[in-house]
Amino acid sequence: MAQVLEFKLPDLGEGLTEAEIVRWLVEVGDVVKIDQPVVEVETAKAMVEVPCPYGGVVTARFGEEGTELPVGAPLITVAVGAPASGAETEGSGNVLVGYGTSQAPARRRRVKPGQTAAVAPPREANGHGGTPGPADGPVPVISPLVRRLARQNGLDLRDMTGSGPDGLILRADVEYALRAAGTQAGMSEPPAEAPARVTSAPAPVPTAGTELRVPLKGVRGAVADKLSRSRREIPDATCWVDADATELMRARAAMNAAGGPKISLIAVLARICTAALARFPELNSTVDMEAREVVQLDHVHLGFAAQTERGLVVPVVRDAHARDAEALTAEFARLTESARTGRLTPGDLTGGTFTLNNYGVFGVDGSTPIINHPEAAMLGVGRIVPKPWVHEGELAVRQVVQLSLTFDHRVCDGGTAGGFLRYVADCVEQPAVLLRTL
Repeated sequence: MAQVLEFKLPDLGEGLTEAEIVRWLVEVGDVVKIDQPVVEVETAKAMVEVPCPYGGVVTARFGEEGTELPVGAPLITVAVGAPASGAETEGSGNVLVGYGTSQAPARRRRVKPGQTAAVAPPREANGHGGTPGPADGPVPVISPLVRRLARQNGLDLRDMTGSGPDGLILRADVEYALRAAGTQAGMSEPPAEAPARVTSAPAPVPTAGTELRVPLKGVRGAVADKLSRSRREIPDATCWVDADATELMRARAAMNAAGGPKISLIAVLARICTAALARFPELNSTVDMEAREVVQLDHVHLGFAAQTERGLVVPVVRDAHARDAEALTAEFARLTESARTGRLTPGDLTGGTFTLNNYGVFGVDGSTPIINHPEAAMLGVGRIVPKPWVHEGELAVRQVVQLSLTFDHRVCDGGTAGGFLRYVADCVEQPAVLLRTL
């Protein structure tokens, strides 16, 4: 006789207390294996696939896509020991903390005709019943908010092709489709007919009398909370300097011309950062106000700001001080790809001690960013562009970059901050300066 076990939303680590259902990976009636991912959720830090520790037949799911659940709330129930061919009937015994218990998730299987498990109801898509989705997987959507917007207005995402990478459906795609159907995103009645295909997404045009309310939740909410806390608690100050990056760019080009893996510019800048922090450790610290102490750290976990479709995230390169330029390049590439695809884990996004912010990718020269609490400093790098520059006593066109340092004035004074920034600028202008610290 089958035993029905309830699987609850586990503790996902890092103090997270709730998560939002992005998409279900199984349906009622599916046979699941031990440690098979059953749902994808969005926390304040990352997108996480949650594996189930039981094997058997799914008998119930709790919560629609877009629903926010607290830790400990029921996710699914599984009939363990049900007479379904191939169903595993034991638990994995793994502790479900972090982003999963299995490195290689198993594929789901449906109950075959003749088996005694419950028959799955018609697949729900965008809030209404319909035919099953495409066989190659769920509709790729950038955010649960986009799914909700489409569902509330009766738009079937399966009839759309998004303008994002690999057909990813963005909010602008949904808003454009709603306008094309003669409706608005905030209306209560679904459009009579949605376009069959959307291949481009012009920017949304505001309509008189309409306001768009975006909930501060998930990544956006976490960013809002952290930045607000940083601004309340940290007395920050910013200093900046222009630097001639011509020799740095030549040195990087020479390294890449020598064969072997290519070295990224951010990896070279990270190497400069770690060398500077070794000389000015006050900036690689945090403040414990309860103990009234500045805690200097003996390792550099280097965060870097990355703008994604889901918002600003700061992945962390662990032990950046112990990596060479090649290893840094590889790790930056891995984390950037994970950020782009929304697959960063909570562990990838926490524990940073210093942040490198390359806002030059947005085509700007300078910025006064907010420190990533509870860190004590952030180095900003603007765009590198040809500018008039006095070089060796003569006016020349050189590759110039603006560097800025925003720092917590509690951990040091302007002399230390200026010394750090000047050392970074010297390394940018004369990369051979780094040899003294290698």
